[in-house]
Amino acid sequence: MDCPFCSGKTRVTNKRESPEGVRRRRECLKCKKRFTTYEKISRGDLYVVKKDGRRERFSREKLEMGVGRAFEKRPVKKEDIEKMINEIEEHLMRRGKKEVKSSAIGEMAMKKIKKLDNVAYIRFASVYRDFQDIKDFKKELRGL
Repeated sequence: MDCPFCSGKTRVTNKRESPEGVRRRRECLKCKKRFTTYEKISRGDLYVVKKDGRRERFSREKLEMGVGRAFEKRPVKKEDIEKMINEIEEHLMRRGKKEVKSSAIGEMAMKKIKKLDNVAYIRFASVYRDFQDIKDFKKELRGL
């Protein structure tokens, strides 16, 4: 692998399994800078079926953005959020299906968010369930 800093050749100094995949610690032979890479197994394409019937490739980045907005300025560790997203992605991949409804992903995310932080849960639910007025918020708050 080439160094991202100077494009020189690198060597692996440490390798181990981690929840994110195979973790490799690398060192550039030219500039001597160190960095970490992660290797994940590609399990094939997973498609998300949207409410309107459209299909698009599953995007971890989209899930991270949506969940990240809910947790903005909340006292929850980034590692806990990352772990939750990993769990959702792993569950989807383990199902072995090529398609999953966006509503299934949303419900799964809501359950996990609720365990971490109630305010983040309400934020996520308000967007996911498309709250129209204060009555929708009150109804959801009663459920907590």
